Amino acid sequence: MIELDLSDQSATEALAIRLAKLSRPGDVIALHGEMGMGKSVFARAFLRALADDPSLEVPSPTFSLVQIYELPKATVAHFDLWRLDGPDALFELGWDEVQEGIMLVEWPERAGDELPSHALHLTLLPGPGETERLARVTGWDDRL
Repeated sequence: MIELDLSDQSATEALAIRLAKLSRPGDVIALHGEMGMGKSVFARAFLRALADDPSLEVPSPTFSLVQIYELPKATVAHFDLWRLDGPDALFELGWDEVQEGIMLVEWPERAGDELPSHALHLTLLPGPGETERLARVTGWDDRL
């Protein structure tokens, strides 16, 4: 496990950019953390970095549960499972159809056993200051 102190939102974005550069098709990034910890900030920066487009519109998939991005490097599926009725509902969202691309998964615990074992887990926790976060990263031992 790697622990990183993130001083503010821009540090979370910088981490996302670094991980986007290391990502490849077939990857799953599981984003853990309570509301307001920066999971969506991370996802937005990750997608913009992969697209090489800092102004890419990245709406939250809170209501649609999934947003698909056809990017040059890979197709990316951004899931927000907060409102998911259970792991069985994943397949109605096309979960099994996007696993050859890159998957960003907010609230991954709601995926149950359907979350691939090779996922990178990023947990964002409160830091000592209001804007500070502690990031815990596990997985991708061959890349990190």
